Amino acid sequence: MAVTRTLPHRDRRMVGAWCFIDAYGPDDLSAGAPGMRVAPHPHIGLQTVSWLVAGEILHRDSLGDVQEIRPGQLNLMTAGRGIAHSEQTPARHSGVLHGVQLWVALPDRDRATAPAFAHHADLPVVADGGLRAVVLMGDLAGAASPAACHTPLVGAELTLAAGSVGRLPLRPDFEYAVLSLDGVATVAGAALKPGPLLYLGTGRTEVALTAGDGAARLLLLGGEPFDESLVMWWNFVARDHEEIVEARQRWADGGFGAVHGYDGEPLPAPPMPITRLVPRARIRHP
Repeated sequence: MAVTRTLPHRDRRMVGAWCFIDAYGPDDLSAGAPGMRVAPHPHIGLQTVSWLVAGEILHRDSLGDVQEIRPGQLNLMTAGRGIAHSEQTPARHSGVLHGVQLWVALPDRDRATAPAFAHHADLPVVADGGLRAVVLMGDLAGAASPAACHTPLVGAELTLAAGSVGRLPLRPDFEYAVLSLDGVATVAGAALKPGPLLYLGTGRTEVALTAGDGAARLLLLGGEPFDESLVMWWNFVARDHEEIVEARQRWADGGFGAVHGYDGEPLPAPPMPITRLVPRARIRHP
């Protein structure tokens, strides 16, 4: 699978508590392509957010959860002090796969919380003319998601009908970014197509959105600037080098629990780098 990763970026590592964005697809699976096969692997210190534009993904984790996700539904896994999971295209599928995988960093006070998994099939919707917003996390324009958040943030999928114009209210204390999932739109005066992440910064009370000749689908992410420095390595979000070393060894020793039902071996952890991992702030300072 071809994946476009726009966070972490060399110069900007976070948007609010959002610290990782992978976009993939649309991939045609009708000719027998295997689709997604992510073997069991561990996480600490974060939440994983799975969102689909098209297709299906089957989630399994070391708590015993087995949950298929489809477009319009949210899979939210809170790793806390440690969880393992796998994700794969189920045997029976629609023949296409298109979506995003996101991470939310947990604040220091909550990062050792017990692991948990939640599936949200019914999410709030805000509609205004040709603009429709599904609120994945947090709240937007008065609509609040049931998903558990540990810092003030928002995530929403926006769809714009062809030729439509819309405006969304924003919080000036939040920083925001927008990713195009499908189609081309003008966001705050900038043309945006699938690929790059458009960073909008803080201080905005609203954002203007305009679709072109075709419909557009966007992902809006935002939150209070996250001021804790992080060490991100492999699938771990930590605070220092030693915590990463401990988590890696715990995975090698089987300390994250087993993911049952996946037809393959767990992912081995890569070797540690030869230099110490250094905590980094949300933006790169000169």
